[in-house]
Amino acid sequence: MLVLSRREGESVVIGNDIIITVLEVRGGQIRLGVDAPRSLQVHREEIYREVSKSNKEAMGTSKDHQAGLDRARGENT
Repeated sequence: MLVLSRREGESVVIGNDIIITVLEVRGGQIRLGVDAPRSLQVHREEIYREVSKSNKEAMGTSKDHQAGLDRARGENT
């Protein structure tokens, strides 16, 4: 993990087109601005984990559903 120190108004550049800027530091909270292409999804970590979990659950449900349909048709799974 790369660890950097930045002050308000300073930025970090990732690749050629992602810029993360420290907008404000207040107490124990930091406000960050992320400038990235619209084609790139940017989420807070807890949101990303929840979306990933939901996607995995949905895929499992689809596989279970498909296996049930295959069994009902007498097909091998």
